[in-house]
Amino acid sequence: MSYLEYNAKYVPTGLRKLMFINWPIIVLLTAVAGYGFIMLYSVAGGSADPWMSAQVKRFGVGMVMLVGVAMVPIWFWRNVSAVAFGVSVLLLVAVEFFGAVGMGAQRWIDLGFMRLQPSELTKITLVMVLAAYYDWLPTDKTSRPQWVLVPVMIILFPTYLVLRQPDLGTALLLLMGGATIMFLAGVHWAYFATVAASGVAGLVAVFQGRGTSWQLLKDYQYRRIDTFIDPSNDPLGAGYHITQAKIALGSGGWTGRGFMQGTQSRLNFLPEKHTDFIFTTLAEEFGFVGAFTLLILYVLIIMFCVASAMGNKDRFASLLTLGVAMTFFLFFAVNMAMVTGLAPVVGVPLPLVSYGGSAMLVLLIAFGLVQSAHVHRPR
Repeated sequence: MSYLEYNAKYVPTGLRKLMFINWPIIVLLTAVAGYGFIMLYSVAGGSADPWMSAQVKRFGVGMVMLVGVAMVPIWFWRNVSAVAFGVSVLLLVAVEFFGAVGMGAQRWIDLGFMRLQPSELTKITLVMVLAAYYDWLPTDKTSRPQWVLVPVMIILFPTYLVLRQPDLGTALLLLMGGATIMFLAGVHWAYFATVAASGVAGLVAVFQGRGTSWQLLKDYQYRRIDTFIDPSNDPLGAGYHITQAKIALGSGGWTGRGFMQGTQSRLNFLPEKHTDFIFTTLAEEFGFVGAFTLLILYVLIIMFCVASAMGNKDRFASLLTLGVAMTFFLFFAVNMAMVTGLAPVVGVPLPLVSYGGSAMLVLLIAFGLVQSAHVHRPR
């Protein structure tokens, strides 16, 4: 009797599913989260409170949710993808009326025990519904205009709601994540070339509209663009964040100043040191070696996801896995580009490292979907 035959006959179904989980991804996610725990302990001045202890608990809950989602057959998630997307959109609408305000933005729904950010949930449900759509749609219709318009509307509606909060960073992630699924599904390149040309025209309109009654961005978002172009114009105002971030990055050198020895974070020069700018704290304390090690962990997670998707014969599961991988990539790529001055500051957290409840839980649920696709793939 072969090993697989023995499993099929004697090993309980639930235990057999656990054996089929892509464990390297679990190990890598835990390693990245461990980076976050260490940094949150450091930025709190050598204390588990108020950030690290809460983050550890959330990660534990998130891992339980990940395994729970992985145990559910992938066909179930395909069937409920439209409902999940509809619920996330309704929550975005609810933010308009009942959302809690923080730092000048209305992005959260206060549930009492936590503040839920529906836009984080929408990043994943958008990937789900688009993957289900292209799984249902015959491949010969993928690039026909009437069938391209449907996913475009699916992407643009939640993006518009997120822009109203306002949350430019998440809106951009929704657009890029949705476009990635369309591209992977086989939509003709000419559509993307048209969108790119329209994007250039949109950028022109953004700059031309500044200071007028029809300006397309908020004033603080224009200041972020100015800061991105030349932070030295206002080093104590709009350029303060990126200036201090670059000082922290540069002072880390190759091996860093040492654990809990970063002056920028310890002396509170670095803003949002436990959320958006935590990568600069890491680079200051552990240097290029520590920052590059974290980047390697991120890349390995992407590689294992891509390998799982390429080996999956189910179209929905493959598109879903690649969509989650791309969303994850956009998370850390945009954050790192933002804090190093390669992109405007748009408020995107570093996945599994930055402090935050909604982002971590939703991301772990997303990897639960990846695991479900891997566990239940055709064998």
